[in-house]
Amino acid sequence: MSRTPVPPREVRPYLDELVHRTRAVCGPHLVSVLAVGSLALGDYRHGRSDIDVTVVVDRSLPRRALPELAGALAHPALPCPAAGLELVVYPADFAGRPSGGAGYLMDLNTGPSLPERVSHDPGESPAFWYVLDRSVAHQAGLPLFGGPVRDVIAAPERAAVLTALRASVREHAVGEGHAADNRVLNGCRSVVYCRTGRWFAKRGAAGIVAASEAGFRPLIADALRSFERPRESALALPGAAVGDFLDWVAGRVDEAAAAEGGHDAPA
Repeated sequence: MSRTPVPPREVRPYLDELVHRTRAVCGPHLVSVLAVGSLALGDYRHGRSDIDVTVVVDRSLPRRALPELAGALAHPALPCPAAGLELVVYPADFAGRPSGGAGYLMDLNTGPSLPERVSHDPGESPAFWYVLDRSVAHQAGLPLFGGPVRDVIAAPERAAVLTALRASVREHAVGEGHAADNRVLNGCRSVVYCRTGRWFAKRGAAGIVAASEAGFRPLIADALRSFERPRESALALPGAAVGDFLDWVAGRVDEAAAAEGGHDAPA
């Protein structure tokens, strides 16, 4: 039986204070605070990973509370010990049903290595990021406040997740704003999801793909070595090899979507 990941000690005081400030701003309208992403999957790398948090609130939360919350959590008002904080606030009625949309009330990016961004309009952002995050949250989210994760976050339908994965692979193929090692490791995780319907940590997914795909083994090994380094000193990986790998990943996602009957699922 797998053990539930525990946030590493480097970030626990930060998460405690984040929850405290979120409760202070949202009051009785707060439903849940969850750690998602690498923290939930047990693959957080201090100095490399972001802290990903999902907040669920009642729809009756006063709109003025959202900019107040952003101000309370923004770095350096709340110093982020990680590369950055990516925090998304959803209304409970949206988060509790399957959806292929973005649907957020607020998306906050902040921290020492992230460009500062606050959005209150889900139409400003590609939906696929949020679909994938909610899928991971439903499977593995770590409750920091509130009830059981699966009572709060619905799993997007598999066809919607595969559509989101296709968009994610296209984004990583362009490469702008993404470290090469992260592009490769996210590709591994996409392939393993297509095979299993489960989310694996990046390093675990990389091991699975490397074991079955000898031709990509050297590239994956280089990506894993780079992932051990701080974000600012990530290794350069050969662009042609990364592109070939992501083309292969896109093919595996398309095969899974066709098998699901979701080839024309909406983005």
